[in-house]
Amino acid sequence: MSETVRIDKWLWAARFFKTRSLAADAVESGKVRWNDERTKPSRNLKIGDNLLIDNGAMQWQVTVIILSDKRGAAALAQTLYLETPESIARRQNEAEQRKLFHEPTSRLKGRPTKRDRRLLDQSRS
Repeated sequence: MSETVRIDKWLWAARFFKTRSLAADAVESGKVRWNDERTKPSRNLKIGDNLLIDNGAMQWQVTVIILSDKRGAAALAQTLYLETPESIARRQNEAEQRKLFHEPTSRLKGRPTKRDRRLLDQSRS
């Protein structure tokens, strides 16, 4: 293992993004912050660096504990970082909120009937 790894390679190896190009785009657009700063995909990570990662669906706040530029099994990828307790609590809270929220139109199959449309309009107002 080397002492540094590009941030986009590490994000891909740690399985935060499906492809390295998605990881690079996220870093470039500011969705990944390195030590509370915007950075470039070519930034070299070191052990102990803090990352704030937003991949669209979830947000993580992690500390790098192992460097790797090889993508492996998911269980191995989870050993590359240590997630903060606040981040874990926030992600669990968001997951609970998603479980409790029910899309109003999820019960409808296909195009709503006239009666279904009236009920939807009533529930919105």
